[in-house]
Amino acid sequence: MRIVVSERQNELFFFHVLLNNILLIYKIIAYCVVFRGFEGRIWMVYTLDKTDLRILAFLQSEGRLSNVELARRVNLSPSPCLERVRRLESTGFIEGYSARLDAAALGFGTSAFIQVTLDRTTAEVFDRFRDAVILIHEVAECHMVAGGFDYLLKLRLTSMDAYRAVLARIVDLPGVAQTHTYVVIEAIKQDAGLPLLR
Repeated sequence: MRIVVSERQNELFFFHVLLNNILLIYKIIAYCVVFRGFEGRIWMVYTLDKTDLRILAFLQSEGRLSNVELARRVNLSPSPCLERVRRLESTGFIEGYSARLDAAALGFGTSAFIQVTLDRTTAEVFDRFRDAVILIHEVAECHMVAGGFDYLLKLRLTSMDAYRAVLARIVDLPGVAQTHTYVVIEAIKQDAGLPLLR
């Protein structure tokens, strides 16, 4: 049986293909929006698919994973996998790679959390405190919080003597009115990364 395709049907077919390509380009533009972040940096925002999330989850737990092994785990060939990783890096989803260290083995087996209350809650006091606290190396984390106090600090220390020395520096920081310390007895669960795959 011979199928005869008219010139009109041929034109409609190519118009349909063209329209689909235009829609595809539109989706790509919609999914790849450029905007300026809070720090003035240019970011590319992409819609992450399940493969992207799996790549991020594997690299989050094993940062030294080779591209070949990563590609095998996410069912991609190495080249497309590497392209995805580079895209995730360039768009800021991957900020960097680091090694997890054994704090106790390195002599930093003591941890403590300190609540800090400032004497005034003004932008100037916040800025002065921030600029000063980031210079204390034993302060591993510092978070401004909402609630009954202003900041929560996490300290990594070699001993209680080191804690006393650091506390003396913290209470002398600009604007500090009061502190409360909680020494960690046992770490039940530590930062295991983002729960990307549930």
